[in-house]
Amino acid sequence: MLVPHLNLRTAAAGAILALLLAAPDFARAQGKFEASYGISVARIPIGSATATAEFGDAHYLITMSGRASGMMRVLASGDGSLRTRGSFTDGRPAPTEFTARTTTDDDTLDVKLVIDGGNVTALSASEPPPDPDRVELTDAHRRGIVDPLTALLVPLEGAGAPNAAACQRTLAVFDGRRRFDLKLAFKRMDTVKAERGYAGPAVVCAVTLQPIAGHRSSSTMVKFLTQGRDIEMTLAPVAGTRLLAPFRITIVNMLGNLVVQANRFEVVHAVPTTGQTTHQGAPSR
Repeated sequence: MLVPHLNLRTAAAGAILALLLAAPDFARAQGKFEASYGISVARIPIGSATATAEFGDAHYLITMSGRASGMMRVLASGDGSLRTRGSFTDGRPAPTEFTARTTTDDDTLDVKLVIDGGNVTALSASEPPPDPDRVELTDAHRRGIVDPLTALLVPLEGAGAPNAAACQRTLAVFDGRRRFDLKLAFKRMDTVKAERGYAGPAVVCAVTLQPIAGHRSSSTMVKFLTQGRDIEMTLAPVAGTRLLAPFRITIVNMLGNLVVQANRFEVVHAVPTTGQTTHQGAPSR
């Protein structure tokens, strides 16, 4: 999942997408999850994104890349790639390193974060273009955070299929330049089907973006995503794990909905504790 511009757009429209795994039983499996997404506005293709997650006994690695055209200038054109490493503490994902490079029409962002216990211990980031209305970012905004990719590692609560509990959370996200909250709330259950991979039940969360610091208060993108916009994120299970990952993101717009939709959503290499290699496109029944 990555959208038109992979920084604020990543976690909100595309990190909103940014997008991937985590759960109490995650450390018991090893495998590789792959997803690809189409990005469209009013059903007109404007971009694409790919995501890969590799997970082992106690660590995970997520990479994501995407590109979008400039057909919808309100979202800008751009491309980017993100990568995060982390480990598991009590079955929960804890990022240790995050890197990103994104390019848009007027800005290039290079970021590297080192994170320990949710706090940024080292930060290297290119300076944003000067702007008097940029909200000041302080040291306090670098504490108690997750990176844009780990932010959407959603555990499957309880037993069985996806359920409403997955949506009851607020994600404190820091991308190296901006700090924002993504607030999730349960909306409904749904059924989804990828061209390759998963088909079955999914949970739909309403998403609210709350900018905290580092953003420009006059930003067109910030206004687009925060002024009463109806945003939905659909989470589907990752086969062989107790993880949920973004399957679809929809942002309602009077000019035509922005949709990030998975066309591939599958575990391509799973290694159970017995060492047997399997290919899983949908959860076992």
